[in-house]
Amino acid sequence: CSPPGKPTLYGSVTRRGLSSEGVPDIVASEGFVVQEVTKKSILISCPHENVSTKFLAPYTAFSRIHQKSITCLDISSGGGLGVSTSTDGTMKIWQAANGEIRRLLEGHVYDVNCCRFFPSGLVVLSGGMDAQLKVWSAEDASCVVTFKGHKGGILDTAIVERGRNVLSCSRDGTARLWDCGKSSCLDVLADCGSPINGIALGTADDSLNMGTPEKPPSEREVGTEGKILLLAREDKKLQGVGLQSRQPVFLFVGSDAFNCCTFLSSTYILAGTQDGNIYQLDVRNTNAPLQVIHRSGAPVLSLLPYRDGFIASQGN
Repeated sequence: CSPPGKPTLYGSVTRRGLSSEGVPDIVASEGFVVQEVTKKSILISCPHENVSTKFLAPYTAFSRIHQKSITCLDISSGGGLGVSTSTDGTMKIWQAANGEIRRLLEGHVYDVNCCRFFPSGLVVLSGGMDAQLKVWSAEDASCVVTFKGHKGGILDTAIVERGRNVLSCSRDGTARLWDCGKSSCLDVLADCGSPINGIALGTADDSLNMGTPEKPPSEREVGTEGKILLLAREDKKLQGVGLQSRQPVFLFVGSDAFNCCTFLSSTYILAGTQDGNIYQLDVRNTNAPLQVIHRSGAPVLSLLPYRDGFIASQGN
């Protein structure tokens, strides 16, 4: 247990035996208490600090899909397929139920950083260190479209509505809007002069002033109206940009580089930093965060809304 500003408390858990129902009998060393044990979880508390953590066993594990670390993954909207990228240099599509590999997606040079399904679940969008953004058929593994224009590795992507337009951000400091039909770049939405580590797209609250476009949007732009794009930047800034207007909506300065961001609703957003902070902000007033959650100093690597809360992954 590592309480902020105090020495870390160390302990151990020991299994003494197994009950007739197959549940292990577990005890903790001094300073820790085992509160509840099931076949799938162990709840341990540290009464002195009034904190507890539940450790969950994996529901299932797929150990044969990749040989090395998994860098990104997504599940199709129907839940049937998964897509993942790895430091072994591969990107694969697999059955979500049993981990059986269905397709190998080959074509990026160097590492693939990000992958996600289009809403249809039949098409995959990926971005790599080769500065290329690619669209793939999940049915036959063919690369349908390649977008070129970024000058550095692509770090994250987002899909506008059904996917006629897509978004990407890069180490080159830009976020771009692309037209899938004509495989062309419609616009550079932001040029920050600092890597953009993550982006998220959401529908803006009605009361928010999104600005107006300097020129009428192209008819190739579909579904950009009323959307706000979040940029998690390396230079410690979290920025909101009106997707159709290209105008800045807000700029929030955090404690360290922002790695990831997501929408909880049309008003509430979350963003995570390299030094372990998770900021919750109201887009209508970003002067002060609604709350800052700090569990450990490990980098916050990804955030996902879940039920009434969210899931965060950290580098520890």
